[in-house]
Amino acid sequence: MKKEKLSNGASVEVDVGAMDAEFLHYCKVKIELEERMTKEAMHLYGVSKHILTSSMSTFGSGSAEEIKKFWLAFVVHCVTKLSKREPKKEKENQSTVTLCQIVRAFQLNIIEFFKEVPQFCLKAGYILEGLYGSDWERRLELKEMQANIVHLSLLSRYYKRAYEELFIINETNGLGNEETAGRYRFGWLLFLVLRVRALGQYKDLVTSTNALVSVLVILTMHMPAQLRNFRFANSSLFAKRSEKGVNVIASFCDKYHTSEEELRSSFERTNILIEDLLKKKPSPISHHLEKEALDSFDPEGLTYFEGLLEEKSCKLSLELLEKEYDYTIKTKGEIDERIFLNEENSLLGSGSLSGGAINFSGSKRKYDALGSPTKSVTGPMSPPLGCGPTSPTTLANHLAPFTPVSTAMTTAKWLRTSISPLPSQPSPTLQKFFSADLSANITRRAEIILRSIFTPTSHLDPIWAEQRKTEAQKLYYKVLEATCVAESSIRNGTKVVDLVPLLTNERFHRCMLACSAELVLATHKTVALMFPAVLEKTGITAFDLSKVIEGFVRHEETLPRELKRHLNGLEEKLLESLAWEKGSALYNSMVVARPGLAGEINRLGLLAEPMPSLDSIAANLNLTHGSVGLPPLPFPKIDSLCGDMRSPKRPRIEQRSVLVDPKQLKSPLREHHQTACSPLKSRLLPLQSSFASPTRPNPAADGQTCAETGIEIFFSKITKLAAIRIRTMCERMGLSQDVLEKVYHLVQRILTQNTPLFFNRHIDQIILCSLYGVSKISKLSLTFKEIILNYRKQPQCKSQVFRSVFVHWPSRSNTGKTGVEHVDIITFYNEVFVPSVKPLLVDLGPTFQKRNKSVEGGSTAQGGQLPGSPRVSNFPNIPDMSPKKVSASHNIYVSPLRSSKMDSLLSPSSKSYYACVGESTHAFQSPSKDLTAINNRLNCGRKVNGKLNFDMVSDSVVAGTFGHQNNGILNLGPKPIEVKSEPHD
Repeated sequence: MKKEKLSNGASVEVDVGAMDAEFLHYCKVKIELEERMTKEAMHLYGVSKHILTSSMSTFGSGSAEEIKKFWLAFVVHCVTKLSKREPKKEKENQSTVTLCQIVRAFQLNIIEFFKEVPQFCLKAGYILEGLYGSDWERRLELKEMQANIVHLSLLSRYYKRAYEELFIINETNGLGNEETAGRYRFGWLLFLVLRVRALGQYKDLVTSTNALVSVLVILTMHMPAQLRNFRFANSSLFAKRSEKGVNVIASFCDKYHTSEEELRSSFERTNILIEDLLKKKPSPISHHLEKEALDSFDPEGLTYFEGLLEEKSCKLSLELLEKEYDYTIKTKGEIDERIFLNEENSLLGSGSLSGGAINFSGSKRKYDALGSPTKSVTGPMSPPLGCGPTSPTTLANHLAPFTPVSTAMTTAKWLRTSISPLPSQPSPTLQKFFSADLSANITRRAEIILRSIFTPTSHLDPIWAEQRKTEAQKLYYKVLEATCVAESSIRNGTKVVDLVPLLTNERFHRCMLACSAELVLATHKTVALMFPAVLEKTGITAFDLSKVIEGFVRHEETLPRELKRHLNGLEEKLLESLAWEKGSALYNSMVVARPGLAGEINRLGLLAEPMPSLDSIAANLNLTHGSVGLPPLPFPKIDSLCGDMRSPKRPRIEQRSVLVDPKQLKSPLREHHQTACSPLKSRLLPLQSSFASPTRPNPAADGQTCAETGIEIFFSKITKLAAIRIRTMCERMGLSQDVLEKVYHLVQRILTQNTPLFFNRHIDQIILCSLYGVSKISKLSLTFKEIILNYRKQPQCKSQVFRSVFVHWPSRSNTGKTGVEHVDIITFYNEVFVPSVKPLLVDLGPTFQKRNKSVEGGSTAQGGQLPGSPRVSNFPNIPDMSPKKVSASHNIYVSPLRSSKMDSLLSPSSKSYYACVGESTHAFQSPSKDLTAINNRLNCGRKVNGKLNFDMVSDSVVAGTFGHQNNGILNLGPKPIEVKSEPHD
């Protein structure tokens, strides 16, 4: 027996012997593993069980029994997925164990399993690498499977909503009688088998939606007339008509925002599947339509299968589809996607994936990562709006929020209509910026890099990969042209200047190509190439990519809102953790900008490796120069173009131990009184300087190198992101403005004066520790448990943040530990954080409070604050979230006007019918007096200049504003974590 502490502080006794016997019973009896696989599972379990027994406190937040089951299920899944199958049985197509079987045997649900898996991978990674090789994580394909589950959940709801709109369902019995339910299940199974047979193992969301819409077309053409919710002759569903009548394919394309070419191709594949598998013979559809439809129907391009949805035929077809799908999942060992037909299936549970990206629990579903939480527009699943006046009630019924699926389809429509028609070569305008040799270099590089990203594999269809590569190439040339025009005007007015230093910079072009490819992949919601796949394929790092994201948003004016949100969320991920990971180019610039940190950076081995050459990438792709259609061209040496590609170990003449001038290390209390324009804005690096050698002097900053200015700008973004998250956390917990400013001040000083605390860590880990440290200094009765409980309600929360904090113990450590370890956040706080920042915490005591009061007194003396008005925040200017509360004593919120509503307000026929939304300040008072009263309340005597700052904020931040109210907290997060013990004072 062995005693262990759980995360709730309770001690449990772990009977190791009994656990061994239980695991063997699961393998042999409940999962029915073959003998060889059972032995392998027992071996993996034996060499890894010490991790479970010694680290139970950092696994999950449930009981010891639940934690144990998750671990054992993970062990079995690793063995079944990574073990090499015997050649003889491979030929016999022996059945494999699916993840659904494993999860069901342990009485768990898939959602919770995927939430716990990252911890298991982190803890047992070195064991799995020793047994199965360094590529074990790629072969395990957990991220792909998780994304596939999210897609199938979205598509199942999309299908159900479309089915209910198109066909009659008996509302009193759910999906109606057995016959109706059979037709509903037939459509979903036909879609699943079509995905497996025609679309490959992992499908993107857009292609899958096209396949699903083709199934809806089949159902529409074969559904008995008495079960339809429409009539071909007069239905608003069929908006597209030809001379002969209704054009079904074109109408469905218009309704669901699909490409007519792609939908027809998918429709043909569906017809072939019905012929081959269900043994149905096609016949002209005009022979089977009822007379009312025949008179107003265009049968061109459509096929009819006699009796396809008749009761007996439908049952037989269902049996054939079930048999085919059973065979598929048994041989490939993947998720049984039929579970999504029943949302109450115990395997799905009620959890959420991706930190709240999608919630599977009934009506409270959130689409924070894939859809817009605030936008309500006419969706493809809603009836078309009429032309005449519409009452508010009718308008509300017509408007439907965009779902993630419909949003993906409209974004794909942008790619299809705005990017695909463009030329796949540099335009004449772009050609003006470079010579013929440079043009050949650029086109050759684009071909090689994009081909390396979109290489056809078992998960990527060759035709699909080639189409996406071409789209990314066209987008790259379009944005490159806009960037060149902007850079030349920035440098020398309207005169075209020499941009050769930028256009010959290898890293710059790879970043542009990676960003173009990522936007194309994000548009299609691809499962097989999820971020950061583009970084790995192109050889750049997250820090490199962060330099071009803002330019893409600025220079591509047609970029859809959802893709802008994607880039914004991507930049947030880069800032919070990816840019701080080992191997980031951030550290190569930092050793130049902060030579004093070079020792710690080298000790941790954080420097980025040299970027792989273009020739080596081409060689790995087996691309000869002839295959890409270009002759071999000499490339300039990488080191002469961008010195940050290699580890900058050369000595520097000027030694600076602090990146930011001490004069800039001001308290947030004083930042409010600075000018609205940040001093950094005058020193923003043009792209030529951003990608120049780190040691090169920056002409826009006195005495600074490009590395120093670049790091300073990067740090300013970090502080802004930290400010947003600190404010939302403090507001959620009801902490005072004084505490909020102290936490921000502490995080800011840690970043500039104790930067190594951020190395290889997540920004939220520093914020959580700072929150607790400030609460101790301020003598607040706030526990770490409460902080983590509230953090779990944040939209960006991931359990790894507080369960696994990177620590590299020095050779002379007080704890006696050495080497690399991942510890819980309380251990990190006690052993690493407090010893490092104790002097900074002491500075937040009475001295800080006196400075606070003196600044507030000065502000009041100047007449800037009047009684009864909301306190003027001394917090730095950070992006405002919408809706924003602008009065402390009144429920007044301000948000930017939506473009859809603006159009209706500005139309001559309707603008006089609208007024400001909200109640009047007094009964029967005129709108002008209402506005005066509101302004007086908000301004309170202050002179207001400038506009409200509605900077773009990521989905996670926007979603976080709805997680709390003025006087209370909405319990939107997952179940609370139990913390084993409180840190030392």
